[in-house]
Amino acid sequence: MIPELTLYVQLLIVLVVDCMIGDPRLIPHPVRFIGRLCIIYERLVRENFTLLTLKSRGVLAFLLVLLSTLGSSAIIFYVLALIVEGAALVGALAVCYFSIAAGDLVAHSNRVYSHLAADDLPGARSAVSMMVGRDTQSLDSSDVARACVESVSENMVDGITAPLFWAFIGALTGPVLQVQPLIGAALGSTFYKAINTMDSMYGYKNDKYLEFGWCAARVDDLANFLPARLSGLCLIGAAYLLKFNGRGAAHVFKMDRLKSSSPNSGHSEAAAAGALQIELGGPSSYFGRPAFKEYIGQGLGRVLPADIKRVNRLVVGGSLLFFILCCALHYFLTAMLR
Repeated sequence: MIPELTLYVQLLIVLVVDCMIGDPRLIPHPVRFIGRLCIIYERLVRENFTLLTLKSRGVLAFLLVLLSTLGSSAIIFYVLALIVEGAALVGALAVCYFSIAAGDLVAHSNRVYSHLAADDLPGARSAVSMMVGRDTQSLDSSDVARACVESVSENMVDGITAPLFWAFIGALTGPVLQVQPLIGAALGSTFYKAINTMDSMYGYKNDKYLEFGWCAARVDDLANFLPARLSGLCLIGAAYLLKFNGRGAAHVFKMDRLKSSSPNSGHSEAAAAGALQIELGGPSSYFGRPAFKEYIGQGLGRVLPADIKRVNRLVVGGSLLFFILCCALHYFLTAMLR
């Protein structure tokens, strides 16, 4: 089997298994390790580098977390390779597996759907609060479903497609690093998860983190730039293949993908809204304060609980198309670099 095909089969197995069972709860997740590094280095630079501006200290913390994460991963792979032949590849498979959150995303949203289907609105509010940052105590069933659909379509990028994208980018560095493509893929996905985790911990727009988290937020925007746009296009393709409204997905994607306050989240949300012919966005509340997100697909139908199941199908289908696209791009680039 050619090396590229071996890599594609390995990553496809990772994606399929994750979609089926998600992350095991009894095994420590690598993201927790990255999160712990974020806490340690934030305290270190805030307390000991007071001569630097807050923004500079945030840049320093960002670099320390990123280098520590990649460095420790490389050391682990090196040690595994010394202990048992093939152990490093098993470790790389595990890292790639943990970097993808397709199964957990579907499982969380299905939990919300189950509560709504059973007319258990308090349970649905509690379940969706695990997925979103907005206040959920006063949401009706449609608002709960809307919050869930928005979360699934938005988190397609940082939970599925962006880790895959950077895994393929990492695989391209294998010859340069003199490691097998799968180990390069694991380092690539680790690179992305470190950036994404720092954004989730440092990227708040409040007095504490507005300056300190500037670097993490901007780099995360850059890391998601291509994956977000390609994800939207893949959702349009999946809408046609799965007999949703492909033309509607393309139209809303074209019209509304830049309406989100984030430069990246609106692309997959707009494609999903058009595919399902539903209206996303509108009034919300965060920490007791009213907020308003621009409408995406304004004038389309109100979100229903059944749309949670539909968006799950759409996102899984779009993610598989994204995987195929990444395989094609990787094969083409590999041939060019030979």
